Amino acid sequence: MALLGRLLPLALALALGPAATPAGPARSPYQLVLQHSRLRGRQHGPNVCAVQKLIGTNKKYFTNCKQWYQRKICGKSTVISYECCPGYEKVPGEKGCPAALPLSNLYETLGVVGATTTQLYTDRTEKLRPEMEGPGSFTIFAPSNEAWSSLPAEVLDSLVSNVNIELLNALRYHMVDRRVLTDELKHGMALTSMYQNSNIQIHHYPNGIVTVNCARLLKADHHATNGVVHLIDKVISTVTNNIQQIIEIEDTFETLRAAVAASGLNTLLEGDGQYTLLAPTNEAFEKIPAETLNRILGDPEALRDLLNNHILKSAMCAEAIVAGLSLETLEGTTLEVGCSGDMLTINGKPIISNKDVLATNGVIHFIDELLIPDSAKTLFELAADSDVSTAIDLFRQAGLSSHLSGNERLTLLAPMNSVFKDGTPPINAQTKNLLLNHMIKDQLASKYLYHGQTLDTLGGKKLRVFVYRNSLCIENSCIAAHDKRGRYGTLFSMDRVLTPPVGTVMDVLKGDNRFSMLVAAIQSAGLTETLNREGVYTVFAPTNEAFQALPRGELNKLMGNAKELANILKYHVGDEILVSGGIGALVRLKSLQGDKLEVSSKNNMVSVNKEPVAEVDIMATNGVVHAISSVLQPPANRPQERGDELADSALEIFKQASAFSRATQSSVKLAPVYQRLLERMRH
Repeated sequence: MALLGRLLPLALALALGPAATPAGPARSPYQLVLQHSRLRGRQHGPNVCAVQKLIGTNKKYFTNCKQWYQRKICGKSTVISYECCPGYEKVPGEKGCPAALPLSNLYETLGVVGATTTQLYTDRTEKLRPEMEGPGSFTIFAPSNEAWSSLPAEVLDSLVSNVNIELLNALRYHMVDRRVLTDELKHGMALTSMYQNSNIQIHHYPNGIVTVNCARLLKADHHATNGVVHLIDKVISTVTNNIQQIIEIEDTFETLRAAVAASGLNTLLEGDGQYTLLAPTNEAFEKIPAETLNRILGDPEALRDLLNNHILKSAMCAEAIVAGLSLETLEGTTLEVGCSGDMLTINGKPIISNKDVLATNGVIHFIDELLIPDSAKTLFELAADSDVSTAIDLFRQAGLSSHLSGNERLTLLAPMNSVFKDGTPPINAQTKNLLLNHMIKDQLASKYLYHGQTLDTLGGKKLRVFVYRNSLCIENSCIAAHDKRGRYGTLFSMDRVLTPPVGTVMDVLKGDNRFSMLVAAIQSAGLTETLNREGVYTVFAPTNEAFQALPRGELNKLMGNAKELANILKYHVGDEILVSGGIGALVRLKSLQGDKLEVSSKNNMVSVNKEPVAEVDIMATNGVVHAISSVLQPPANRPQERGDELADSALEIFKQASAFSRATQSSVKLAPVYQRLLERMRH
C-alpha cells in the first residue's frame, strides 16, 4: 500500500507531462486551472489543453472543474475546443502537441503567440526592436491583435502618429526589465514598468484568472531567449490617480464627493490598499426618496455604513468575474457580484454603467443604483424588503408609524404575510395594544437571546424566550427568518401573531368554558395550587367533550378516586414549556406523573401520543395550554403495556435465575418453568 501511494503521484506526473509534475512549491490558481485544462485534453494527445470558447465571440478560457460541467461563462453558453497548451506545438502526422516551441527572442516570440500587431508597432519604433532582439531579460505583456483594434480611433491615431515618443512609451509601459512568470504574479502586487518606473497592477484571482491593470492574461509564460511573453486582452495605460482623486474629478460623482467628505472616508480612499469602489453616480442618489436620502446624509453613522457598503475589501476587475461571487464589503455585508454576458451585476441587477476605471489603490465601477445596507435603514425601510408588508400596514393603520421611522431602539416582532391569509384583524384599541406587545424595548440580535430570558414590550407585557433544538421562539411565535438589523431597530420575521400570557394555567382553564370539567377534576385531585404557582408547564387539556366520551362508569370511578385522578391529570402536564413551533418531528416530554409524553408535529398538525391536538399555544404566565379531545392514559393504565411490563419483569427474573444456575453448576432445570411463565404472561 505504501508503495502504491508513492507510485500514484509519479504515474499522474507522467500522464500529464512535465508541466504537471507535483514536485516543487504550491501551484498558483492559474497553474491549477491550466493543469485541469490539460487533464481534460489529454485524451487528444500530449500537451493538449481543453479551452472553453464563448459562442459567437473569440473569447477563450482555460476551464476549471465547475465551468467544465456548467459549460457557461457569465451565463453564456460555451463550446469546448482543444489546442496546444502554452509552450507546445503540433507535429504533422503525430497526435497532440508533442513538440516544445523553439526558443527565439522576444520580438520573434510575439509572432509565435499571435501578437503580430504588437510586433508590427515594435518594428515601427527605432529603439524597441533591437532591444527585444538583443541580450537581456524582459517581460512583455503583449496586447492581442483584437486589443489594438478595439482602441478608439483617436487614441490609436495619436500613438501611431508619434511612434518614437507616444507609441514607444506605450509599449515600454507593457514591459518589465526582468523575467516574471505567472507563479510570481501575486494578487495585489505592483511591477515596475520600463516607462518612467510606473507601476503595473497585478491581480491573481482564486478562479485562476490573472489581470494586468484589469486586462486578462490570455496566454501566459511563453519563454524567449531573453525573457517571457504574456498575451493580454487590452492595451493598458498608466495609472496616476487614486480612488479619491478620481471621485474629485468626475462630474457624475458630485453627490458622492460630498458624502465621502462628510463621512471622513476620503482618508481611506486616498491611502494605500487595494479596494473596489462601487461608485454611485448622481443618478443613483436621485432615485432615493428625498426624505430617506436627507436622513442618511444627516446621520454620520448611517452615512458611513452606506458608503462602506459600496467598498469591497479587495480589487475586483470585471474580467475576473466569470460566474457569481459573494464578496464582503467594508460594512461587513455580502454582495453577490456576477455577470450576464458583458454586463456586471450586483445582487442580480445589471446596475454597473462603467467598469474597470483603474486607480493606484484599486478599481472603480460606476453604478446607477444605491446599495443601502440594513444598518442604515429604519424599520419601515427594512420591512420593504421583507415578507411582512401586511403587518407593517397594520402598525401604520394603528397610528404606530413613529416607532418604526424614528430613532427609538426597538425590536419589531412582525408576523409574516402568510399569517394573515384569512384576513387581518380590525383596528381598535385591543388590536393596537396587541401590536404594541410586538415591539420590544431594546434593539436585539437573535444570536444573543437565551432560554428563559424575559423581554419588555411597549404594551407593558413581559415576553419569554424559548430556545429549542431547531427553533427560537418568543412566547407562541417563532422566528422564521434571519434578523434584519437597522440603524435603530431590528426586525424579526415571526411565524404567527404573538399572544402574550394573560394569567396562570389555572386562570386560563377557568376562563374557558371548554375546560369546566377539567377544572373540577383538578380541584378534586388537589392540583389547583400546583397549576397556580410559578413554574414551567405544558398542559394537554382535555375538553369537556373528551371527559364525556369516557364510559359513564369509568368516569364516575375516576372522579371518585382522588389518587388515581391526580395520577392521570399529572400525566397531562409536562415539566417544561413546549410551544408548537418548538416540537419538530418528535419530542418526548416528561410528565409530572413520571412517564413521558410523545409530542409530534407533521404538516402543521400537532399530536400527543398520536392523539390530535385541537388547539395549540394558549399561553399562560407559568406555562402553555394545548386543548385535546381525548383523555390520555398513562402507560401503566394501558392493558397491553401492563402485560408487557410483567413479561419484562419475568424475563429479568429468568435471566437472573439462569445466571445463578450456571454460577452454582446447579442441575436444577429452571428454563422450562420460566419459559412457560413467559408464554402465559405475553399471551
